[in-house]
Amino acid sequence: MISANLLGFDVIDYGIDLARSMGIHYQIFLPPNGETRWETLLFERDSEEGQMYRSHTGIRPVIGDLKAEIAKAAVSVSGPQGCPKAMFIADPGLHDEIRRNMLDRFGERVYIARTFPNFLEIMAAGVSKGEGLKTVMACRGLKPEEVIAFGDEENDLPMFVAAGFSAAPSSAKENVRQAADFVFGSNAEEGLAIFLEELFG
Repeated sequence: MISANLLGFDVIDYGIDLARSMGIHYQIFLPPNGETRWETLLFERDSEEGQMYRSHTGIRPVIGDLKAEIAKAAVSVSGPQGCPKAMFIADPGLHDEIRRNMLDRFGERVYIARTFPNFLEIMAAGVSKGEGLKTVMACRGLKPEEVIAFGDEENDLPMFVAAGFSAAPSSAKENVRQAADFVFGSNAEEGLAIFLEELFG
């Protein structure tokens, strides 16, 4: 692991309470520890939204009481002292309410981004794809003008700032298209592949 900026267990715990009170799906990711090489995805229950996420990503979750799981992780000496992220999967009409609750409680401690029409990710402040890209660029000795960022969702915007050039498909959200230096064909039309072939021959 090159670097980590974990979300506090208190934020995760509040998210569990909020999801339970609103009757919506909530999931967390525990980072690798001495026993696992990969992140562990945890669901409270195997909901329709959880099944959709599993189908979308191919990640097999561990299903159980989330409060019990984070309590166990919090007292583990070798375990993680936080989570890379948490995610609400809910109707987009509920996203503003979720954001408001999380920000009212934790303010600048959290970074919130929609990453799919009904995915709302909660991460520690300072965590973004842009910061991740900057870390990789520093490790590889790359300058911004040597990097192209591609994206179609809200959470891709910080990468556009970090990279020297940014591009988005025509199927991207309007604010993402407006922020991009170039807009190529939609994903359904293999727009990225065509753009890369034209750019690099």
